[in-house]
Amino acid sequence: MKRKFLEEKMKKLLKFLMAFVLAFVFTMEISHADEDTFKVGMEVNYAPFNFSQVDDSNGAVEIKNSKGEYANGYDVQIAKKIADRLGKKLEIYKTEWDGLPPALTSGKIDAIIAGMSPTAERKKEIDFTNSYYVSDLVVVLKKDSPFAKAKSLKDFKDAKLTGQLNTFHYTVLDQIDGLNKQSAMESFPSMISATKSGNIDGYVSEKPGAMSAVSANNDLSYVEFEKGKGFETSSEDTSIAVGLRKNSPMKDEINKILSEMNSKDQDKIMEEMVKLSENDGEKLSFFGQMKEIWSEYSSLFINGIFSTLFISIISTIIGFFIGLVVAVIRKTNVDKNKNIIGYVLQKIINFILAAYIEIFRGTPMMVQAILIFYGAKQFLAIDMSTMLAAFIIVSINTGAYLAEVVRGGINSVDEGQFEACKALGMTHSQTMFNVVIPQTIKSILPAIANEFVVNIKDTSVLNVISVTELFFVSKSIAGSTYQIFQTYLITAIIYFILTFVTTRIILLLERRLNNKEFVLESATGGLNA
Repeated sequence: MKRKFLEEKMKKLLKFLMAFVLAFVFTMEISHADEDTFKVGMEVNYAPFNFSQVDDSNGAVEIKNSKGEYANGYDVQIAKKIADRLGKKLEIYKTEWDGLPPALTSGKIDAIIAGMSPTAERKKEIDFTNSYYVSDLVVVLKKDSPFAKAKSLKDFKDAKLTGQLNTFHYTVLDQIDGLNKQSAMESFPSMISATKSGNIDGYVSEKPGAMSAVSANNDLSYVEFEKGKGFETSSEDTSIAVGLRKNSPMKDEINKILSEMNSKDQDKIMEEMVKLSENDGEKLSFFGQMKEIWSEYSSLFINGIFSTLFISIISTIIGFFIGLVVAVIRKTNVDKNKNIIGYVLQKIINFILAAYIEIFRGTPMMVQAILIFYGAKQFLAIDMSTMLAAFIIVSINTGAYLAEVVRGGINSVDEGQFEACKALGMTHSQTMFNVVIPQTIKSILPAIANEFVVNIKDTSVLNVISVTELFFVSKSIAGSTYQIFQTYLITAIIYFILTFVTTRIILLLERRLNNKEFVLESATGGLNA
């Protein structure tokens, strides 16, 4: 009866898995090439160049890989003009800054329009059009900073300044003698947080970005330099251009379109976008700001929650079955004297499976995501949707960890049971799936639950391949409102609720399973005796 009860549980689990797989098949984003579209990548978290909103007001464009989220800003308006003149439909893809170049070179997007400067280093990898905006560099810091009244670079001696990672903003800091240069940071929201908290004195920014940051945070200001007293830059550094693949046929066409825009047109669009990105959130209390953010962006948070849970549930279940199969195969023994070919084949398979486990447990999931998603497109011509890639990446990563968990569970089963099954004439497969596996699942259930909780949090690294899970959505909101602490506090609360509720549900299921087995064992105890 105990075995029958566990078999029924396994059948229910399989039905549950099939239901989710079917749901995935019908809801997954299908990726395909379309010559009539102009696919543009940007961060959507750097106001006023690109920022997030929840509707299409003021000329915003829906983000293709984040349903219900819209992109607006100077970059978006330029992208719209280019797409219209090219006679193509504009598609915006929200992509992490470091993920933009591989997304472009792999063919996932057609262009980068994200406030990117055509530096010499970037030109080695991709081509750039003529510039579509030129801006001065400023230093953003707190209003009460001892450097707030600085007039030239030499006034920043001993200051703790930084710039965005992989940008020339960080390299120009070397022009300040005696500067206490800090490590580069991933994004402008993170630099704003560090400045407001006092961890750094400030950071380098284009003037429009500084204006938006100051409008959202009344305790910030920025230092603007007179000619000859600021950073020495080339026109390539201070300008921003459209990034294209090497030898792209669109380069000449886009240059012609951009040449028809003068600096007055550009300034007018930028002024409109700066005004749109301004907010009066600082007039509210801290929790009032949180309430306002939730009120405006709740739909995006909810979509992020759904994506995070959807990926975590499916990937944990698939990962469990991968781990189960791997562990069972590695536990199989072939007698060398009876079947030499089978013995050699088993050794080869075991080596491959051991390598799989070590590689995926020994490398970060973020690196795996980049290699699998962009590498599959660039080198194997396999164009996966972001959601499909997310399932594959998290599932095989989870499978590598759970393979060892399952192996430990199998090893915990008393060897006497293996001998008893062998004496009864049961095959290895019958022994594993009728006797050993049911006991293993029961013993490793807490570890599976723990892996599920880990996956809820670890899906955050998938933003590098443009998966719009909860953390990536939060980054967009933080970069659009420049209310960093408020946004991430909401995100932290959501993550806590998700993990707390799921762990309690799993504990409840575990107790019910144990109680039912106790009742069955008590009821059949006399017969078994």
